Amino acid sequence: MLNLIRRDVILQKKYLLVFIPFILVFVIFDTSPVLVFLVASIYIPFNTCGYDEKAETDILLNSLPYTRKEIITSRYIGAIVYMFLSIAVTSLILFVFNKPFTITDIVISSGLFLLFVAFTFPLFQLFKTGYFTIVVLISFVILTRVTGPIVPFISDFIVNIPLQILYMSAVITIITIYAISWGVTSAIYQRKIF
Repeated sequence: MLNLIRRDVILQKKYLLVFIPFILVFVIFDTSPVLVFLVASIYIPFNTCGYDEKAETDILLNSLPYTRKEIITSRYIGAIVYMFLSIAVTSLILFVFNKPFTITDIVISSGLFLLFVAFTFPLFQLFKTGYFTIVVLISFVILTRVTGPIVPFISDFIVNIPLQILYMSAVITIITIYAISWGVTSAIYQRKIF
């Protein structure tokens, strides 16, 4: 299964050369650290899904000595691994450019990333059209812009909840949604015909 995660890195060689300049654009334009970490986390897993979508690698992967469950598991674990690596690189970039960020920024972006993965990975298995990756990324950008004005209303509600309860509730909810998504994606992939 680690070889499947490593395969994603090998496939991403040329995209990884664009990763740092891509993140630098967000840093230079003084984008919110939460959004910078989120975009950085999304970069590798969704480039991999886009590549798999174009190359139809599922046929090749299913001919290898891996079960379908292992293939899906590697994608979900890989997303978490790449998230941590992206956060480390992005933190270094923000530090070098003297842009302030907090652990809270990292935690919020990580939670949003895991939710984004939880909702989009099953869709990648359901819809294999050539434009799905573009639609997901455009939807993400629109969603971040639309939800911006909603955040103050949510913040007012959250202020009244004790922080420990709020954090624990968020962590449990995100882990539950991620686990359910993992199971749903695995079930969809088990029934697919290649």
